[in-house]
Amino acid sequence: MTDKILNKTKKFPDAPGVYFWLGKNNEVLYIGRATSLKKRIAQYFRKDIDPRIAEMVNQAKSIKYQPTENILDSVVLEAKLIKKYWPKYNVKDKDNRSFVYIVLTAGAYPRPMIVRERELKKFPANKNRIFGPYQSASLINNALKVIRRIFPYSTCRPNQGRPCFDQQIGLCPGSCIGAISCEDYQKNIKNISLLLGGQKTRLVNKLKKENPDKLAALKHIQDVTLITRDEITSTQAINRIEGYDISHWSGRETYGAMSVFRDGRPDKSQYRLFSIREALPGDDLAALAETLLRRFRHLEWPLPDLILIDGGKPQVDYAFKILRKSNIATPIIGLSKFGGDKLVFPPQTKKSIKDLAANSKNILLQVRDEAHRFGNRASRQKRRRR
Repeated sequence: MTDKILNKTKKFPDAPGVYFWLGKNNEVLYIGRATSLKKRIAQYFRKDIDPRIAEMVNQAKSIKYQPTENILDSVVLEAKLIKKYWPKYNVKDKDNRSFVYIVLTAGAYPRPMIVRERELKKFPANKNRIFGPYQSASLINNALKVIRRIFPYSTCRPNQGRPCFDQQIGLCPGSCIGAISCEDYQKNIKNISLLLGGQKTRLVNKLKKENPDKLAALKHIQDVTLITRDEITSTQAINRIEGYDISHWSGRETYGAMSVFRDGRPDKSQYRLFSIREALPGDDLAALAETLLRRFRHLEWPLPDLILIDGGKPQVDYAFKILRKSNIATPIIGLSKFGGDKLVFPPQTKKSIKDLAANSKNILLQVRDEAHRFGNRASRQKRRRR
């Protein structure tokens, strides 16, 4: 039977979705999600799998799947189906650990909270909207970061009289300074509720009428941060790399340049220049921060799989800090000219990212050189015009 299932899974798509392991009476034994259904299911047939997983596979008589448009949709669908079936091996897998849930709190300015199952009694279902169960708190934390970039919500105190940090980077709609009405804020929360509730068709129809820009952002959602650690080595590829360089002429005509490589080749139609407005002349770190923050305010642009900084450890660590404060989890790498083109990584970079970078170093050098060339060219043209 195992060979029969294995042959069946070879026809599974290399796409995100949810899969079901079924027992002899067609009961659902386990529900999981995958970035790549084909690659994820293949992992179940390795010889070194966990004994508990091997037990489940041996009991299974069939497997089926349901594809989704993106990874976030698979996270939502997985929770919805686990709640429906409560499969034996999903529950058994938790042992003494509880599932996690998202609670949309009550009040004029609700916000999503991640709550453990044992804490749910603090949030009555008749006053709060509850979504889940989810199997990983870190995964759901990243999912909320993705959602918040499309549908901003507040974690600050409403009408506190001063803008919070999240408001300055576009993640908070401004309830802290009265920049959004309660009615408009509730529309964002309603959109989040529809998305988490698996009612994407209703959400799409709603956005068609109310906010086509949000619909475009939803359709082009970039959710690579939802790839879990066990999926990285089998599914992750560096498809879109963005390189950043700061160029100026003796502190004047300062530009932040962004080069873009897709599938290992330059895509010059995606290159962008940022004329630095706020950073002081000669302050390259502030100019880099301004460039990155302005770039990531463009929700309509595809997100990169990797960010390359032209610089060493000071630049990389600074960029890493800025992006983490903005809840952007895209991996960052630096190339240090003064270190002999040495690859530089921020703290806690995963080994898989380091290996991918080392194997792609020739491409990364080209990305860096293109950003440098593009920025210098803009600076020279500005001086000629003057």
